[in-house]
Amino acid sequence: MPKRANPDIRRERVADAVIEEIAAHGIRSVTLARISARTGLAIGSIRHYFGDTVREVMRFTLGVVLQRAASRDVKMSDDPVARIVDVIAFTAPTSEQERKENIALVEYRVMARTDAELASEIAATSLAGAEVIRSLLRDALADRAIDEEALHREALLLFALVEGFSFSSALFSAPLNEADVRAVVTATVRRLLDALPSSGEAVEGAAGTELVP
Repeated sequence: MPKRANPDIRRERVADAVIEEIAAHGIRSVTLARISARTGLAIGSIRHYFGDTVREVMRFTLGVVLQRAASRDVKMSDDPVARIVDVIAFTAPTSEQERKENIALVEYRVMARTDAELASEIAATSLAGAEVIRSLLRDALADRAIDEEALHREALLLFALVEGFSFSSALFSAPLNEADVRAVVTATVRRLLDALPSSGEAVEGAAGTELVP
């Protein structure tokens, strides 16, 4: 008696086919027929798992892309500054599979501009990512004099690096070089640290300031 196919494995195959199709031809090229051709599954089988329209396939694939990005293994340094570099390098597409999944995510994000259902899920992920960067930066600047408004702006700058790596990678034919990514982030954080006085220096400077009548 033949073994029954594992539904989760088949769904994952369909998601991989959608990712490949988007990377090769763009998100608007995805159809049940093209998915069928890439997976070898009959269109009826795809409908069995996802329903009659390609919409549910697309929603499922977005979830797979986001879940894979969140579950990738990241080795975190003990040093607060190095942790920022680790996290941003972790988010950058530095392998061919990551590059393809990133292309899919970028195209989903463009589609989400006019699709409220997709937008809510993507926005939640972006907000969580921005908050992680902000928290890491706060730790790295614990001994520096910086107010909340300035911290917000600097965190926004670092998150712009994350976004820039993502969107630029979607236009390249090869993954980003991890060493380049790490060098850019390290230089950015170091410039920030060098520009900010330590908390002790700031207190001494304030204490030494005299009011001129």
